[in-house]
Amino acid sequence: MKLSNNIEIPQIGVGTWTLRGVTARDNVRLALEAGFRHVDTAQSYENEAEVGQGILDSGVNRHGIFLTTKVATNVMRGGRPSVQQSIDDSLRRLKTDYVDLLLIHWPVKDCVKDTWKVMEENVRRGKVRSIGVSNFNRHHLDDLFTYAEIRPVINQIEVHPLMTQEENIAYNHQMGIQVVAWGPFGQGDIDVVGHPLLQSLAKKYGKTASQIVLRWIIQRDLITIPRAKPNHFAENLDVMTFTLTDEDMAAVSALNQNLRSNVLNDPETFPW
Repeated sequence: MKLSNNIEIPQIGVGTWTLRGVTARDNVRLALEAGFRHVDTAQSYENEAEVGQGILDSGVNRHGIFLTTKVATNVMRGGRPSVQQSIDDSLRRLKTDYVDLLLIHWPVKDCVKDTWKVMEENVRRGKVRSIGVSNFNRHHLDDLFTYAEIRPVINQIEVHPLMTQEENIAYNHQMGIQVVAWGPFGQGDIDVVGHPLLQSLAKKYGKTASQIVLRWIIQRDLITIPRAKPNHFAENLDVMTFTLTDEDMAAVSALNQNLRSNVLNDPETFPW
């Protein structure tokens, strides 16, 4: 899939939230060996060093990998010097001289503009190829547009069948912003894949309920980053080999309850 700056991003990647230590390192290596070329991490995940080592251990050429990290909320509150230091630290931990995508992790009130300006400067310096946001609602984007010299190419938001985000996604696409769906299975906090409709569709297509969810996301022209679990790598990559009917796509979308996996994950009221 192509971003608005003409950089290509694989439509399905691997997330690393909750992965730590050797597990993070090995899972990233195994994901790349399995064929994934899109890896997502964040400063707040505290695993950038292990992700970077996993990339090195895989032997895959760094220039063939799309690597994302995110500026943490506590860093944003420290002001511009804090943000710049965090970017330099992320590059060092990731063992790379650039990242393909740098995101603002959460829309921290009164801190977005300063953070964005530092991010723009790092694009100019070649340390960052693309910049974007995460967990932004429409009004957050509209405010950003008033001063952004480089427009965001990505908005990474929670999307799954019980949280379809149709209006938010439509607005992002209207503005030329691609959307990355995080938490496609509900982060384990809510039972998305256990829904009877998804189980029924899994039997119909000869797939798993998780594959139905990922295919539903892919067919909405979204990008997704299910967590890097080696026993699911082949299964996740296989979602590019089949297609849901329009009727089944609509049926999955009709499951929407605007239900977040965690009530604290609200961009308007998040506590961190």
